Amino acid sequence: MAISRQCSKTACAHPALATLTYVYAEQTAVLGPLATYAEPHSYDLCDEHARRLTAPRGWDVVRLAMGEEPPDDLVALAEAVREHKAVRGDQAGAAPLRPAEASVTEIGRRGHLRLLRDR
Repeated sequence: MAISRQCSKTACAHPALATLTYVYAEQTAVLGPLATYAEPHSYDLCDEHARRLTAPRGWDVVRLAMGEEPPDDLVALAEAVREHKAVRGDQAGAAPLRPAEASVTEIGRRGHLRLLRDR
């Protein structure tokens, strides 16, 4: 599936290759592969803007590997923040957030929200 969106930066006409999401509670900016869906509180960035990304003073930047297949957006974000906190020593040994792939089914969608049901 080819995802084609434009960079969110003003006046940039390059195609987006990465998605930036801020986790305000953790003061963390997460930059990863282009998300499957355009979310209202995330920013799609081209290669140049992704490389030049800086976060506000006192914030951490988590850069996920830019693989072929985009991850499940919210789960990838949560895992990246949890791994980052574990490296810093905040929550060492915390259980992973990703449910078993076959344990949930998407049954509805409204805007950027998805309704999931356990199987």
